[in-house]
Amino acid sequence: MKKLILLSVLIFGFYFSYGQDVPAMRYEDKIRIREAIHISKLVGDKLWKGINEVPFVVLLVTDSVEFLINHPYPSNDFVLSEDDKILNTKILYRQKRFPDWYLATFPAVNGVNCIVVGTPEKTNKNSTNWIITLLHEHFHQYQFTSMNYYDEVNKLDLSGADETGMWQLNYAFPYDNVKTIQQFNKYTSALHKAVSNVERRSFKNDFRNYLRERTRFRKSLTPADYRYFSFQIWQEGIARYTEYKFIHELDNYIPTGEITQLKDFINFKDLKTRFYHAALNSITQSKLEIEKRICFYDIGFAEGILLDKLNPDWQKKYLTDRFYIENYFDRK
Repeated sequence: MKKLILLSVLIFGFYFSYGQDVPAMRYEDKIRIREAIHISKLVGDKLWKGINEVPFVVLLVTDSVEFLINHPYPSNDFVLSEDDKILNTKILYRQKRFPDWYLATFPAVNGVNCIVVGTPEKTNKNSTNWIITLLHEHFHQYQFTSMNYYDEVNKLDLSGADETGMWQLNYAFPYDNVKTIQQFNKYTSALHKAVSNVERRSFKNDFRNYLRERTRFRKSLTPADYRYFSFQIWQEGIARYTEYKFIHELDNYIPTGEITQLKDFINFKDLKTRFYHAALNSITQSKLEIEKRICFYDIGFAEGILLDKLNPDWQKKYLTDRFYIENYFDRK
């Protein structure tokens, strides 16, 4: 009798554990990710040659589960959720490990750079901005997988004793230094004016003034601090610029019907104007001592606009002459 009871318990436990529903990614998250991948395939290589050769790996973090898509060799802690027909790939899952508000790219699974991202609700973004953010993060995948990227980052000699990479966020830049703030404000004001007048007669004079104030800002920093600033402009600033360039290419793009049915979807053409003015205005409105390194994102966007004006081929240097984008103004 005891053996029968034990057998019944084991059978019941088997059906209880394996009969439960397998976690599945939400339909709306699938179509958002699909839209981002489709946009990248459509115009990505026009913006950055080779970007579509980089796997668009996403780790979507939900309340209790993480869903993995497009990973070439996932770790053994992931199991199959479904062979999905919307994304045309297998979706794997595991228990949640990362915060569900993340918007980041790093080697999260088996050394592969993954876009680790929470849902639009958890990251406070509407569907359109969330899609564009995935493209921002895909550009980071493009940066991080480029030849000798990590070796050249290490040569910046900015990490100190930190081997985790967190120095990129926590470096002790002089955000609160009064003289740094004063020159930063002069530099960003000149940058704002140059970009605002990029198609006007005053542009040449405005650009010269911008270069002067940028040089003064560089001289106000220690060499290490300037290396950090330049690194952030190169990495995060040009990623922000890339967001805008993706949006700019979508004037005549027709989104899928499923995406347009989402209540929080904004037309990409409408987003372009909003994005441009918000990014440009934040250059002078953001406070270095408050927003800290986040200020550098929109500065990179604006300097990318100037590079487009003065050297349309500047992107050819991006992965071979890293970290100092002022070098790209030279057409040679």
